[in-house]
Amino acid sequence: MNITEFISHLKAHPEKPLLFLLPDGGSIQAHFHITEVGHVKKNFIDCGGTRRSTESCLLQTWVADDVEHRLIAGKLDMIFGRAGDVLPNHELPVEVEYEDFSVSQFPVTGVQVVEGSLAFQLGLKHTDCLAKELCLPGVCGPAPTLNLLGCAPGSGCC
Repeated sequence: MNITEFISHLKAHPEKPLLFLLPDGGSIQAHFHITEVGHVKKNFIDCGGTRRSTESCLLQTWVADDVEHRLIAGKLDMIFGRAGDVLPNHELPVEVEYEDFSVSQFPVTGVQVVEGSLAFQLGLKHTDCLAKELCLPGVCGPAPTLNLLGCAPGSGCC
């Protein structure tokens, strides 16, 4: 879900408390805070030597001891309004960062009204090889590229 879609749901239900539903069926504790609305850009080179870039809007959640705290949709909409030029455009996908033993990031994949709350469904992120044509077993890319990485021709390594 991109920022435009996300905000449209906030505006449609301004008085509803927010929930974030985790992929395992649980949820982020209802008394969470949103401590950051950020623009994250990652520039990288994949294992095949191709330069790539990804961008997202990252909402950092934080669960404190004030168990009576509840964030409503209208308040998060106001926070987005203050983000201004921090967000270069509203087509960026929205992700939620949450810490429960370790810090994880989850893409927002859906929304529904559940028991009076605006509940955003969170999905999973996965690692992937972006140069499969070079890295699958039995296939090796151009020798100069992969040999710099310590791969033998025909080894299938990245």
